[in-house]
Amino acid sequence: MFPSDVASFLDLIRQHGDVAYSFLAVYSMANSLLLALFSGYAAQAGALSYEYAVAACWVGTFSGDVIRFWVGRRFGTRWLGRFPRLQRAVDGAARLADRHHIWMILIHRYPRIIRNVAGFAYGASTLGWPRFLILNFIAAGLWASAAVSIGYGFGFVSDKTMNDTLQIFGIVMLVAFLALTWFLTRRLERVIERKPAD
Repeated sequence: MFPSDVASFLDLIRQHGDVAYSFLAVYSMANSLLLALFSGYAAQAGALSYEYAVAACWVGTFSGDVIRFWVGRRFGTRWLGRFPRLQRAVDGAARLADRHHIWMILIHRYPRIIRNVAGFAYGASTLGWPRFLILNFIAAGLWASAAVSIGYGFGFVSDKTMNDTLQIFGIVMLVAFLALTWFLTRRLERVIERKPAD
């Protein structure tokens, strides 16, 4: 039966740690910020190891972008012909990556609008494999460490401000925190969308 409260869910994660780390790594290939934040919360609660959670997110997000880079390098953007809007987004990001690839690689995991197309764009750009791998490895580590640490910090604060009789309050705080994170990334996406194209 699926757990009905946070404590039971954390116990389930604790019992199946290897599966949880594998799932976290695979899911992080999509640069999912919310799951990385929750893994930090789970690490603070003792359900996961902080170091392993960071490592799983790091490996996952790094691998996902390497795969997308390879697809972009191997096939360019021609295979996106049936999705003209997506093709325009990748083509525009590729032109931007030619000039600003360092900053793009460092921040592309945060705004959802470019999170998963950036890897294809890097492959379709003039950026070389060695430079991409080095920058992507660093950026993946920064993203994983930041996301898991923020979740861990939230868990620490919530743990200090509630007791066993406030389980519902804890759930509400977690949902509100994740919703706020989603809202802020959406605002960042709108800012990027409004930025005039060069």
